[in-house]
Amino acid sequence: MTFATTLTPGAHQVEIDGIRQVYHVAGTGPVCLVHSGGPGMSWEYLRMPGLEAHLTMVYLEPVGTGTSGRLTDRRDYRIDTYARFVHGVLDHLGAPRAYLLGHSHGGFVAQRYALDHPDRVAGLILHSTSPVTGPEFWNDAMANLQRLPERLAHRPQAAAIPGLFPQALAATDDETFSALMRQVLPAYFADFWAQEDELVPAFAAFRAWIGPSGGEEPAPFDVRDELASLDVPALIVSGDQDFICGSHWGRMLHEALPTSQLLVLDCGHMAHLERPESFRRAVVEFVEGRARTAA
Repeated sequence: MTFATTLTPGAHQVEIDGIRQVYHVAGTGPVCLVHSGGPGMSWEYLRMPGLEAHLTMVYLEPVGTGTSGRLTDRRDYRIDTYARFVHGVLDHLGAPRAYLLGHSHGGFVAQRYALDHPDRVAGLILHSTSPVTGPEFWNDAMANLQRLPERLAHRPQAAAIPGLFPQALAATDDETFSALMRQVLPAYFADFWAQEDELVPAFAAFRAWIGPSGGEEPAPFDVRDELASLDVPALIVSGDQDFICGSHWGRMLHEALPTSQLLVLDCGHMAHLERPESFRRAVVEFVEGRARTAA
């Protein structure tokens, strides 16, 4: 299989460790592998047509979601497992180096992969993510979520969301999980209802899968010390009203990663949808800057 055929626009699949990994190709230009968040979220919400005019976007359907395969043991849905599948896809593509764009939990995967294989990463685009999780991270997220109805006092629809979030996390089947997450999604935006007409189509087919939430990490994610020695250029994009991976965590990531640049936008967790032109411009300028440096 040649590099050209593996990057033909459309859906493709490759078997990695006996598991089907599906990916979708769109656009032209340098290769950019895209890993969505969750874990367990469908990939479509992260489709970025504005970047497809500049980059060959390779959108993964992470294992455990969509038409990709399922792991036999739910405990194996770990960050290092997802990073291994990223490596398998890049090998399948025949891409010696590629950009890696990770959103939220996908940003954890991108960081892990870059730390393990820095020679394969042309640049990191770390979108609404953090270098660390653990009790402080989750306590901060839950406190921000509880303040959502106060922050959006003019939006009565926001009042129910803090109570729905723990119900979503406690779901035991895909349909219930998907239905509850669709109700919780407005929390991931600065003001979902101000952009509702634009945002509803992006999530019309949104689905979530419960299996990946069973992953058992050996310890809370924390790569701050490792990032200090990572020599891979990175663009960090954070939203100043992101309840779960806000600018506090983006700045922490920027401080830990000496080769990074930080962009803080007036938005929530979904800068590519809330501030699409600012997001597109920042990524394109980052990639073009890397091309000039390499020339």
